[in-house]
Amino acid sequence: MILVTGATGHVGGELVAALARAGRPVRALLRKPAAADALPDGAESAVGDLDRPASLRSALDGARGLFLLPGYADMPGLLAEARAAGVEHVVLLSSIAAPDGDLDNAISRFMIRSEEAVRASGVPWTILRPSGFMSNTLQWSGQLAAGDEVRDAFGDVSVAMVDPYDIAAVAARVLLDPDHFGQAHALSGPEALRPADRVRVLGRVLDRPLRFTGLSDDEARRTMEGSVPPEYIDAFFRYYADGTLDDSVVRPTVRNLLGRGPRTFAEWAAAHAGAFRRPGPSA
Repeated sequence: MILVTGATGHVGGELVAALARAGRPVRALLRKPAAADALPDGAESAVGDLDRPASLRSALDGARGLFLLPGYADMPGLLAEARAAGVEHVVLLSSIAAPDGDLDNAISRFMIRSEEAVRASGVPWTILRPSGFMSNTLQWSGQLAAGDEVRDAFGDVSVAMVDPYDIAAVAARVLLDPDHFGQAHALSGPEALRPADRVRVLGRVLDRPLRFTGLSDDEARRTMEGSVPPEYIDAFFRYYADGTLDDSVVRPTVRNLLGRGPRTFAEWAAAHAGAFRRPGPSA
């Protein structure tokens, strides 16, 4: 049995589906029982709270593998519960930012501390460090429902975004495979794209004359305030305005592990085009 945390998120949801398709026993960790209605056939569910490690004991019962999200209140406690339950392999979803070692950066810090907890847990581990997710583009859905212009920060920054589908496929590939114990895999998509590049691709997919307008740093900060914690705003600006993170590197890892290239942004956009459609006229 493999327990998947974040099972209703972009990566966790894809992983549950991939494991179920392959006929591998999979259990989705949910915060609310009602979310089980959306699980694919063949997946079972359990309820627990990742901020309360003891609440996971039932979910961990019989689990040999664990796909774990980072940044919860007591990562060592979570991993102690996994070890006590007999988990044989933990795959941690981290970030390409973790190797920078910057504990003053709030995002890097919770990734670094999560990786440290996994390494110290006594459970065999594998770490996945993806670049930015293609699914982050969904934050534009409101703007594109209202018009043809996307306004966003860091317009000059290129990111080799990766499809969560590919992250999940890699996780499914390495889970319970001793060849990957003790390894950290850096994952990227097939090309580095600026926001304007993604807008052009979306325009072609949606057959709309979309355009991109970059925000100044001051405008970007004001836009983020109120919806993003201040320490995370500072972290993004350190990465992309100060240039402490180069997320544009295209890596061969997905191809090497899966025997195929990573999905393109055009493929991701076509699969998620419905999220960007303008609402139809009301009846």
